[in-house]
Amino acid sequence: MIKSPFLTHIKMEDIKFSTKLYPFSLPLFNSGYFDLSIKKPILIISGDNGVGKSTLLEIIAGSCGFNISGGSKSHLYNGQKNDVKAILKNINFSWKIKVNNGFFMRADSFNQFAIYLDELAKFDRRSYKPYGGKSLNEQSHGESFLSLFENRFGTRGIYILDEPEAALSPQKILSFMVMINELSKTGDAQFIISTHSPMLMAMPDAQFIYIKDSELIEMDYKETEHFQITKSFLNNPERMLKYLLKDEN
Repeated sequence: MIKSPFLTHIKMEDIKFSTKLYPFSLPLFNSGYFDLSIKKPILIISGDNGVGKSTLLEIIAGSCGFNISGGSKSHLYNGQKNDVKAILKNINFSWKIKVNNGFFMRADSFNQFAIYLDELAKFDRRSYKPYGGKSLNEQSHGESFLSLFENRFGTRGIYILDEPEAALSPQKILSFMVMINELSKTGDAQFIISTHSPMLMAMPDAQFIYIKDSELIEMDYKETEHFQITKSFLNNPERMLKYLLKDEN
């Protein structure tokens, strides 16, 4: 049986467009070219706000047939306004084997997905079964994230996660890392994750990509600004805060 990673290459080149229009205006797409080779079952993507991380994940989710507002191909609801269809047709995807099973989790619209499940459950309570058996809205934000991860993930598929750490405590981030590490080793699950968390960036045996301006850079996570700033702060928070919050007078 073919093992993950199932999606192995994403490429955009020689595209003519107006750089004033979203999403072409984002740094990652602004040059009209990028080339991403996926080498491992877990791909971690990081970079500053606004470079195009979330849009890249939306595009990947769209190529899998998933709802780009969040969910899988069977979740038919309208969430956030999306304009990625304009760019999706201009990107080439290479697969070992095309996988349409999985899930697209986006932290910024997760509540809309939870409301959608509640609406389905009014007609059939079994709608909750793949998510722990009860409403995600009857749990804390962090608990609902973990309920999704623990119950929905595991079947053979591709799991695309946009800032999954958003509602998790440091301890729960570690639990999440253990879970995806175990699933990735089965060869049945591929994870593509965008994050600002230095903890997730440190995921062992994962491929790490940092987006800077329009470049996709494969590098050691310890060399990123995310890690360096966090490390400097934790080493001496009082000193950094004293410097940042000093009285200009």
